[in-house]
Amino acid sequence: MNDHRIIELYFARDEEAIKQTDIKYGKLCHSVAYNILNNNEDSEECVNDTYIGVWNAIPPTRPNNFMAFVCKITRNLSLKRLEAMSRQKRSQAILISLDELAEVLSDESIANRVSDEDIGKLISDFLRNEKSEIRDVFIRKYYFFDSIGDIARRYDFTESKVKNMLHHTRTKLKDFLIKEGIEI
Repeated sequence: MNDHRIIELYFARDEEAIKQTDIKYGKLCHSVAYNILNNNEDSEECVNDTYIGVWNAIPPTRPNNFMAFVCKITRNLSLKRLEAMSRQKRSQAILISLDELAEVLSDESIANRVSDEDIGKLISDFLRNEKSEIRDVFIRKYYFFDSIGDIARRYDFTESKVKNMLHHTRTKLKDFLIKEGIEI
């Protein structure tokens, strides 16, 4: 079933929408949650919570990109769960990924006058101008939280190449944001 039809089911408040969302995006959502939480049970709970979140958001929201919408909800729920779990020192890899980005986007360094939405648009603009493999590696690491090893296998790169790509991309992103007037 296509995304438009699934969204229409949500607007009709038809529970079939959840079933179709699970069929189409359940594995992807579980992968996103698992990459963040590194635990099957917690990931399953986040995926189930995702369906509730989508149900509550549609209507009134009518997402243009349903897959991204669903993944964003999964990601946000997983990060919230990770935050609660981080007190127990779990999922160090995710915390390291977030720390790497904090060097470029630390809360203290970005002026209050710049919204998260504006920063997001700038990052999207930056990534659109990068080669597709660089953009894909960056997104796999910092959005989906794939491990360096998983990214290397997915793209048939060495782990060293992935690490270098990420380092150079973060450096270029920082320079780009400074050039755009974002104080880092």
